[in-house]
Amino acid sequence: MYKPKLTVGLTLSKRIISGLVQADGLTGEIHAYPEDAMFEDALVEMPREHLIAAMCEQIVAVAAAGTANKLEKLGAVGIALPGIVRGGVVEDSPNLPQMKGAHVVAEVGNLLREHGIDVPITLANDADALAAGLAHSQGRLDSMIRVWTIGTGIGFGQYPLELDSIGEGGHTVVTLDDKETYCGCGGRGHIEGIMGHRAMRLRFLDMEPEDVFAAAAEGDRRCIEFKKLWHKALAAGTASSIHISGAGKFYLTGYNVRFVELPLLHHYIQQMVRMSPLQAFSVEIRPENLETEVVGAAVIARSAAVSAVSV
Repeated sequence: MYKPKLTVGLTLSKRIISGLVQADGLTGEIHAYPEDAMFEDALVEMPREHLIAAMCEQIVAVAAAGTANKLEKLGAVGIALPGIVRGGVVEDSPNLPQMKGAHVVAEVGNLLREHGIDVPITLANDADALAAGLAHSQGRLDSMIRVWTIGTGIGFGQYPLELDSIGEGGHTVVTLDDKETYCGCGGRGHIEGIMGHRAMRLRFLDMEPEDVFAAAAEGDRRCIEFKKLWHKALAAGTASSIHISGAGKFYLTGYNVRFVELPLLHHYIQQMVRMSPLQAFSVEIRPENLETEVVGAAVIARSAAVSAVSV
């Protein structure tokens, strides 16, 4: 069976993070663009063609550094970013609006061939890549892994991937309140419109999200009620997944998992999931780890390359 020896994994969100991955995981150091995390919002305003070029530059640099310039050893490239991605195209991406409609696989592939790199490229949702990375780290690539990413937006990833899945679980509707219109996509009642960092800043124009949760801990009534709503939104999304795909383990990660109170979350999920065969669920917090997502993007690319050769 064909198995790529080395795969480049790359994720695009606040920054471009990339690394070279072999069968047992990351080899060498991860690369970041921009290098300084202080400029993590720089990509939001960058034109699409510049983003595509920057991704290509990072892939070339990672491959060259990890293979001693023997680029023929590279077997595949995996790219992960937020949004609806299918067939190598970004159909929509509220958090990176300039990427909407981008034929990422074709555009990156054309640039890479100019550098002598002609390998299969796979495009995936970033939350799905994270789920794949978690599955790889635990040696559970044959078991279902589900993960919520809690940050600027809210992502929901699953591995193994479901065929033709949209993967936008962060836009699950969890409230019918007409006033809940804070989601970046413009939709009403979404999880992201309650839990997303951007949405919280819009809701509390006079407070940062961390101040809201600090005030809740000090007894502020308005903030206490929002903390409950925030946890209920996550519980509702998790309960919906349980009712569709069954019980199991859910992972929570992202820079805003710091706000999660697991006992409160469990309490709300248990109120929503009452059928006994579905109550064998668990939730675990994992610190944000960019390497896991990079590895996951590579795992998805390697699997796609193997499947393509096997057909």
